[in-house]
Amino acid sequence: MKFEGIYTPAITPHAADGAIDRKAFADVLEWLVSAGVHGIIIGGSTGEYYAHTMEERIDSATFAKEVIGTRVPLIVGTGAIRTEDSVAYAMAAKAIRADAILVTSPPYAVPTERENAIHALTIDRAADLPIMLYNYPGRMGISMGEEYFSRVSRSRNVVAIKESSGDMGQVHMLARRFPQIALSCGWDDQALEFFAWGARSWVCAGSNFIPAEHIALYEACVVEKNFDKGRAIMMAMMPLMNFLDGGKFVQSIKHGCEIAGLKAGGLRAPLRGLDPDEKRELETVIATLKRTVAKITSGANHV
Repeated sequence: MKFEGIYTPAITPHAADGAIDRKAFADVLEWLVSAGVHGIIIGGSTGEYYAHTMEERIDSATFAKEVIGTRVPLIVGTGAIRTEDSVAYAMAAKAIRADAILVTSPPYAVPTERENAIHALTIDRAADLPIMLYNYPGRMGISMGEEYFSRVSRSRNVVAIKESSGDMGQVHMLARRFPQIALSCGWDDQALEFFAWGARSWVCAGSNFIPAEHIALYEACVVEKNFDKGRAIMMAMMPLMNFLDGGKFVQSIKHGCEIAGLKAGGLRAPLRGLDPDEKRELETVIATLKRTVAKITSGANHV
């Protein structure tokens, strides 16, 4: 499998009683498919996987596959503290014929690079599906390094990495030392740099509610190879990225979905929604972004 384009880590809408709202979830998935995203990830951080039971996670992935069918690739997250649990999620992904799995480092345990590689390869052997690695040291407590990549890259299934360390040195190392592992942008305000270093995909939570604008940046940089246009789009998107970096990431993504007309529902504890001032600020940021990108993509500014 080749990862190319915009991959959306879908939100998980919740009903008033806190249960997963299947109707609203189906609407989100249909919205993403119709918007033209290139793949959908279920069970990622944006989907609040950490606050869901194993049964809920497997049921959500199964339901998503029923809704999406074969229209776009479905990638299922396997993140968990215990290797055994990650294996269970991977095997469930295989059972529903998911297109790939997302494999991250187990949080809190702080394994060595060798131990972390064994964790990933154990999941790989259980599922035998294409793998997108997910390096997010800010959440997991450790970073995937050269020893890790030397071990896991021996598997033909390890085809891509969502690199979310924020460290461009890591991007340079991956591009130089492990070109067989396709780079995918996992740090939004570095998207332009990722594309310049050869990334052909972007896993971006903001595409839940403004997919067209994220697709526009991908197409400018990867398809058209017009980095002047890409820089203009990126500059227009930076206020949103700065807002999302303000400490209420999932809360902001969910409110963005509400602005787009989707039913996102509340958040699982301990998270709480945005306050009224934050909502108004986000609404202004999104409206300005959409107007600016529309002008750029229409050629109004002659980029």
